[in-house]
Amino acid sequence: MTQELIDLKNSILEGRYADALAIVDELEGMSKQAILRNIQAYLNILLIHLIKNQVEQRLTGSWVNSIRNSIREIKKLNIKDNKTSYYINLDELDNFIEEEVIEDAMPAAGYANADASDEVMNGVYNQFQLAEMLDRNQIIQTAFKFLALTYSYSAKELPAVVAENLTQLPGGEDWKSGRR
Repeated sequence: MTQELIDLKNSILEGRYADALAIVDELEGMSKQAILRNIQAYLNILLIHLIKNQVEQRLTGSWVNSIRNSIREIKKLNIKDNKTSYYINLDELDNFIEEEVIEDAMPAAGYANADASDEVMNGVYNQFQLAEMLDRNQIIQTAFKFLALTYSYSAKELPAVVAENLTQLPGGEDWKSGRR
């Protein structure tokens, strides 16, 4: 990015405004890609914890913290500086989850990410065994449900709403009441 800034400065100083605008467009694209990669990373964490929840049928405090933090960070990253639009709109979210993130975090038929298989039950299942155990559609729907909250609630309201939704996951009521 440093070279692009140098080129931008030189283009402006030399009066090559069309070149300068092209560099600005390139910088905007690079910035958006970096934001989308960060969103993907948090979505990956969210999906791994939803996979663990589905297989282990429980919810721990650390999983709750990871899920809640992932959702909060995705909300922060996804909203543009103008505070009125998003990098990934709600109607694009399903495709983003499917195309950009699922294969990184979630097992498919005959394939599972090593991260998920290492995490679930302390790695007792390999990626192929884990793939056979999961209901992918349910995990995708749950992830979408949590992410959709980021479009409807403010950053201040979001943690409470996420916590209430977490109680609906397997083991959620036990987590809420402090039972293990």
